[in-house]
Amino acid sequence: MTDRPAARPARAHFSSGPCAKRPGWSPDQLATDSLGRSHRSTLGKARLKLAIDLTREVLQVPDSHRIGIVPASDTGAFEMAMWTMLGQRPVTMLAWESFGEGWVTDAVKQLKLDGDTLTAPYGELPDLTRVRQDHDVCFTWNGTTSGVRVPNGDWIRDDREGLTLCDATSAVFAQELAWDKLDVVTYSWQKVLGGEGGHGVLILGPRAVERLESYVPDRPLPKIFRLTSKGKLIEGIFAGETINTPSMLAVEDYIDALTWAQGIGGLQELYARADGNAQALDRWVEATPWVEHLAHDPATRSNTSVCLTLPGAATDVPKKIAALLEAEGVAFDIGGYRDAPPGLRIWCGATADTADIVALGPWLEWAHAEVTT
Repeated sequence: MTDRPAARPARAHFSSGPCAKRPGWSPDQLATDSLGRSHRSTLGKARLKLAIDLTREVLQVPDSHRIGIVPASDTGAFEMAMWTMLGQRPVTMLAWESFGEGWVTDAVKQLKLDGDTLTAPYGELPDLTRVRQDHDVCFTWNGTTSGVRVPNGDWIRDDREGLTLCDATSAVFAQELAWDKLDVVTYSWQKVLGGEGGHGVLILGPRAVERLESYVPDRPLPKIFRLTSKGKLIEGIFAGETINTPSMLAVEDYIDALTWAQGIGGLQELYARADGNAQALDRWVEATPWVEHLAHDPATRSNTSVCLTLPGAATDVPKKIAALLEAEGVAFDIGGYRDAPPGLRIWCGATADTADIVALGPWLEWAHAEVTT
């Protein structure tokens, strides 16, 4: 047995998902009163509206865009957008990891849409210059399970004819989004802010609203997908009148996360924390011979879901490392995604502290030595 790190680090929780570290939570009286109350009560709707307003403030979402809280996490939000808006014109689907591939399945096998599919293997990005601007386009801003992100929105033209539907669930609050290029943005707040799951956020630009009010898809729509009534957008959804019953406890936790983000300096500080964490991990990767980034191009490498490979190692080595560190109470859920190449996935979003990322390095080295010698 090799020795554990000489300076035993604190039991920080590392995860392929969020590591919430929002100290000093002290709910105000309104937050306490809202728990157990109906989401349709005056207080309940006010707290949902506050969550929407804080989202706009922290993310700096333009006034031209509507923000709604919808069912079923990011999956529900993106499905809602696809099923209600796509089909008027051909669509280009972009996929370079498992979640993008899931949207391709929806478009091709379920909705049976006309168009193109542009793919790339894990660790790479499709050729974005091939995206047709007269098509609608669906893509993930940050490929959660590959650690590859689009570098910017420059590949989307201002005079595009189609809509852009962007799954931003592991990018939002950590990477700058080109709001003027994005007609639909979806995410779930648990991914980057460390909240409780089950709720999605749907952000619509003016062109998306125009599509909803002018196009009726030739398919049945479940109640939780319906965004219009009598040809007009249901505005209440974007003012706190949710389609189904949300968890007010989860909403309060989201409000707390947004308040925490404001308190540490807002969006720019969230960017800086994620960048600093990713840079700290990158320094360890560069100094460690047995590990590499899955995303080789730094320009398209994620600063949240950083995916690592172990060249030449047996396929079960990453799983053994992840299991050993979980048993030690050091890191949780850092194994690569089940559909991705065998490897590790380290969450570097703003809810993690750089000191903890640095402290993880010696633990990874210890675990690697344990399972390979």
